[in-house]
Amino acid sequence: MSTQHSGGNRKPSTKAVSGAKPKQGGDEDPVEDADLLEDSSVEDVDSSVEDDDAAEAPVRTAKPKANPRKSAPARKTTTAGKRPATATRPAVKKIAPVKVKQGVSWGPIALFATVGVLALGIVGFAGYQVYENGLGWHDRADQISGIQDYYKIDKAMVGQREHVWGPQTYKVNPPVAGNHNANWQRCLGDVYTAPIASEHALHSMEHGAVWITYNPSLPADQVEKLAKRVRGNDYMLMSPFEKLDKPISLQAWGFQLKVDNADDSRIDEFIKALRQNASLEAGTPCSSGDIITETGTTPRDLGKDGSATEMGGGN
Repeated sequence: MSTQHSGGNRKPSTKAVSGAKPKQGGDEDPVEDADLLEDSSVEDVDSSVEDDDAAEAPVRTAKPKANPRKSAPARKTTTAGKRPATATRPAVKKIAPVKVKQGVSWGPIALFATVGVLALGIVGFAGYQVYENGLGWHDRADQISGIQDYYKIDKAMVGQREHVWGPQTYKVNPPVAGNHNANWQRCLGDVYTAPIASEHALHSMEHGAVWITYNPSLPADQVEKLAKRVRGNDYMLMSPFEKLDKPISLQAWGFQLKVDNADDSRIDEFIKALRQNASLEAGTPCSSGDIITETGTTPRDLGKDGSATEMGGGN
């Protein structure tokens, strides 16, 4: 005899629910099927059993299908010959690296520049010394600005050097060469405050002396600056000279330099280059022998009548 099962012991039916559409492609979801079965009207299903054996037989239940792997979304097919369109990335703008300009380090540059200047100065000075020492006194004299070299201007005049008596006339005044008196003016650093005879001074220059002359109107302080260059120095003498066309004039045998004031550095250059070097009788002193110490523009012909010189010498 068939009995109706209570709701709690009812076995789910494997029959399709009336009105439900069967799913295709094995996509059925067992959970959804169970819900549908649960919600359907199972009371209409005949649950009677034909015989007791059938009732006692185990009820077959539909095995739930394994949960199929969710399929990946279908790929879009492309037309033959055409490549699938791909999304283009936006162009990335390259950023140029920023160059940081470093400040110039002036310290080392200044140091190297200073060392370089000093090195050049040392080399230049050494080269100048070699050059200067390699030059003869005549060449050094010719480098003095404004100097008159009568070896080049009037070589014949420079060659005149006879000893004569009496006053002489000279082409250049103060004279730098020419015939002269047999007695020379003392040139042992002598500073004469009055004019002297050119004939005596010229003989001193033949021995290698430098004769400094100045216009009598030269200020006293300028005269003193000249005197300091003369005092105590052999082969040097100094005296005023009338009608001088320049404030100061320096003479050595064959050379002359005229300047405007006693501060002119060329005065020292002239003395350094020509004192004793311009001598025509090297080694002959001008501090002894037939010397003259008096002033006056008229030459003293000592020895003309056989008399001795003032200092007791004779030549």
